[in-house]
Amino acid sequence: MDRMHTIATHCPYCALQCGMNLRPEADGRSVTVEERTGFPVNRGALCGKGRTAPAVLSSRVRLTGPLIRSHAGRLEPATWEEALDAVAEGLARTRREDGADAVGVFGGGGLTNEKAYSLGKFARVVLGTSQIDYNGRFCMSSAAAAHQRAFGLDRGLPFPLEDIPRTGCVILVGSNLAETMPPALRYLTELRENGGTLIVVDPRRTRTAEQADLHLAPRPGTDLALALGLLHLVVAEGRTDEEFIADRTTGWPEARAAAMAHWPELVERITGVPVPRLREAVEMFCAPESAMVLTARGPEQQSKGTDTVGAWINLCLATGRAGRPLSGYGCLTGQGNGQGGREHGQKADQLPGYRKLDDPAARAHVAGVWGVDPDTLPGPGRSAYELLDALGTDVRALLLMGSNPVVSAPRASHIEERIRSLDFLAVADVVLSETAALADVVLPVTQWAEETGTTTNLEGRVILRRRALTPPPGVRTDLEVMHALAARLGVEKGFPTDPEEVFDELRRASAGGPADYSGISYRRIADEDGVFWPCPEGGEGAPRLFLDRFATDDGRARFVPVAHRDAAEVPDEEYPVLLTTGRVVSQYQSGAQTRRVDELNAAAPAPFVELHPRLAARVGAVDGRSLAVVSRRGRAVAAARITDAIRADTVFMPFHWPGEGRANTLTNPALDPVSRMPEFKVCAVRLEPAEE
Repeated sequence: MDRMHTIATHCPYCALQCGMNLRPEADGRSVTVEERTGFPVNRGALCGKGRTAPAVLSSRVRLTGPLIRSHAGRLEPATWEEALDAVAEGLARTRREDGADAVGVFGGGGLTNEKAYSLGKFARVVLGTSQIDYNGRFCMSSAAAAHQRAFGLDRGLPFPLEDIPRTGCVILVGSNLAETMPPALRYLTELRENGGTLIVVDPRRTRTAEQADLHLAPRPGTDLALALGLLHLVVAEGRTDEEFIADRTTGWPEARAAAMAHWPELVERITGVPVPRLREAVEMFCAPESAMVLTARGPEQQSKGTDTVGAWINLCLATGRAGRPLSGYGCLTGQGNGQGGREHGQKADQLPGYRKLDDPAARAHVAGVWGVDPDTLPGPGRSAYELLDALGTDVRALLLMGSNPVVSAPRASHIEERIRSLDFLAVADVVLSETAALADVVLPVTQWAEETGTTTNLEGRVILRRRALTPPPGVRTDLEVMHALAARLGVEKGFPTDPEEVFDELRRASAGGPADYSGISYRRIADEDGVFWPCPEGGEGAPRLFLDRFATDDGRARFVPVAHRDAAEVPDEEYPVLLTTGRVVSQYQSGAQTRRVDELNAAAPAPFVELHPRLAARVGAVDGRSLAVVSRRGRAVAAARITDAIRADTVFMPFHWPGEGRANTLTNPALDPVSRMPEFKVCAVRLEPAEE
């Protein structure tokens, strides 16, 4: 390959999907990352994870051949034929002995659209199982559910990122953008340079909160009350947009009545945010002609996450900050393809194109594309945590692709036990993750620089990752894996290995659905720096949604009345402190890949417990010394990090590490009744000295 030639592609990590150029090295086995200044999302900027992404391509850290667990209990090298035969037999045996729904499939928000589409099809057509979900359920499912209720359509951002600096005010709720998506911080910086204001809602004074004009630090689990209190003040101060409410919404009287039950002094008692700060936030949000609310995992990863997001949407609707230029509600999707991953079939209740699995017309359309009888398609299955919780009992065998639930799932010790109790586990991954290490068969698959495929970023922009390297001889693509397994399980056609062929089928399957990709092609993506969905055949794409009408039957947005309720678990005498979790800039998700990069580990080598000096004094914690955090589900130990940048009733732990510092050992799997999102962001704990 020409050493001077560069390949335009995208970062494998977060939902920004930053543009980058890859320059193949002379050895043909590695690449150098270079700036791609023309891509509009990041304009050349990359964080440390993006710059060092090629390090995971090294055979020193990644899987280079299949593994099968021997009779002695060890994972041993095997041929591809042996490994594929073992997987097919394990899945077929379980299906034969215990039924189709005894076989589960668990996917990932980092899989390309082509892989996600094929995995959903594989589960339903080849295995005949309803038991499929993916770790994107842990990402933005609460926001998705609230989007659907209010607007009739779920897309993370209904406007491109370039609109953010041009609005008048942004309320950023539960996002530490400076560490989770560093190249996006420039949009907030430009907002303030243009005269706009930034309000950050977070129990910690993060690097992002330090950029804010106003920082509100509510008690974890009280974001719903905070949003309702702001809406109460909007009504009481006569700041509602009555013309917009009358012309473009329904349900306002009920939502208004619910908000008025949350008067400012009550909200101060619930949240800890002083009433003057609430009034200041309302003034900042309502004074300019345009404004936005952006939420992330903070308010969403709660057992009331859907209602919490709904309350922030109600605030936008009541003030006319939705369905208008430079205004609206948006969700900052976390995972690289968290958006596309659910649109096209990994989610338990959805078919490609964001079609509902229990809709007869949707089933008929997709079955027609797949060439099967609609009646053979299984119905909706369990959500992600419920599927993991059923492992070893109702679900006896599992095929897992691109996820590491041993580290990332709530109540992780329990989930690890459930995984260990399976009759059969097959894992396809790039590295030997903590979950892959428990498998009966491990299939080594390609990663972003070794394959071509599309992802959908947080704006709803469908982009194209391009292959820059030939993968090692012992590695295959996920599409090749599914093709080979389908053939062994009796379905010899319908699972092509060429990603563009898969995408063309995806286009047909999505045609006419809410997430219509039928007008998008690889060529268009390349020519236009990505194409926004929905984009029907012959369409132009839709960077901005809802400007003329919302996606509901009557074209009106729906207010949904919501009321504050406590988190599923609140502090008490035994567990008097609140725990919240999150990310650090140099690690990503479960850390399965980033923990293998020397530069990133040097910057963030280990977990920690962040706590306020007053709390530290009360429990005898010493900065840098080990501290135990104990919940009703388990115990984690990490070094104390004492700072006044966090509430005195709260501790914070990052969730990237396994072992004794695994934060998700502690977290609560209580589920939102609508989205089935677990309550990662708040649970009750106690602190105790740890033995050194």
